[in-house]
Amino acid sequence: MFLGTHTPRLDEKGRLFLPAKYRDELSGGLVITKGQERCLYVFPMDEFQRITDALRAAPVTAKAVRDYSRVFFASASDEVPDKQGRLTIPSGLRSYAGLERDCVVIGANTRLEIWGASAWAAYEAEQEQAFADLSEEVLPGVL
Repeated sequence: MFLGTHTPRLDEKGRLFLPAKYRDELSGGLVITKGQERCLYVFPMDEFQRITDALRAAPVTAKAVRDYSRVFFASASDEVPDKQGRLTIPSGLRSYAGLERDCVVIGANTRLEIWGASAWAAYEAEQEQAFADLSEEVLPGVL
C-alpha cells in the first residue's frame, strides 16, 4: 500500500528520487503511464499485471475499453530505478503531466502518482470540500 505525500525534485535529466520507503518494493521494475487529471501513475509490476489482466478480460467490442486501453498502454513505459532510487520519466510523460523541477509524489493505495507541485496544490485545494462531502457516499458507515 502506498501512502503519504513526498516532494522530490526533477533533475535536468528528467529523473526524480522515489520515496525511500518504497524503493525496495519498486527496485525490480515498475510501469509509469498517463493517469487522470494530468498526473502520472506509477505501478509496481505485479499491480500493472493485475490491471492488464482485467483489461484483457474486458470486451474488446466495447469502444470505451478500446479507447482507454490504447491511451493507457501506448503511454506506458517500463522502467527500473537506478541504484540511487531515481526514476527516469520519459519526456512525453513529463510533458503530459507538466512536470518541471518541483514535483509531488503521492501514495494512492495500489500506485504512486506524480504531479507537478502547482497542479497538485490546485487539485488538492479544489477537492478539499468534495473530500469532506463524499466520505459518507464513498465509505458509508465506515468513517
